[in-house]
This record gives sequence, structure tokens and C-alpha cells, in this order.
Amino acid sequence: MQIIFEYHDVNSSTYLENFVTEKLNDLEEKYDFVHRADVFFKKENTSSDETGLICNIRLSMPGPRLFAEATHSNFQSSITESINELERQLRKRKEKMVN
Repeated sequence: MQIIFEYHDVNSSTYLENFVTEKLNDLEEKYDFVHRADVFFKKENTSSDETGLICNIRLSMPGPRLFAEATHSNFQSSITESINELERQLRKRKEKMVN
């Protein structure tokens, strides 16, 4: 799977890229029809300390693209929530493909 990273108002991080790559590779093992992921890291000024670091992930595959976004106080939580949401969407997509 090809993974493309983009950073908006955030410094690039090898740690975050490795963390996302590991999680996306786990998804790719279960759902081999996914061929590309675009990962966006953004920092947003918010009044809450529990939000502001955003992770968007867009998956490309046959058919419509899947998209998930999460915002938390740290990128790891945002990444994990986005991946979990994408897994739910992929599970539904695969069930439709089997039927």
C-alpha cells in the first residue's frame, strides 16, 4: 500500500509516520483491496485542551474512497480513533462485496 503523509502547521515526525504505517499495514492484511492511504496531520487552535491535534486518513480502493477524521490532545489518540473508524467502514464494505 502506498502511504502519503501531509503536515499542516505541524513538523514532520518519523515516529508518527511509523505509528500510522504499522496500523495501516495491519488493515491492509485484513483488507487487501486497499491500495493507497493519504494521511493528514493538522494542528488547530481550539479553546479545549482535549482537542486540536487532528488526523485525517483517506483510503483509496475500488469504488468510493473512505475517510475518517479525529481530533484529540495528542496525535496517537487521533490516529487510533481514525483507524478504528476506517476499520468499521472497511468491514461494512467487505460485507457488501461478499453479498
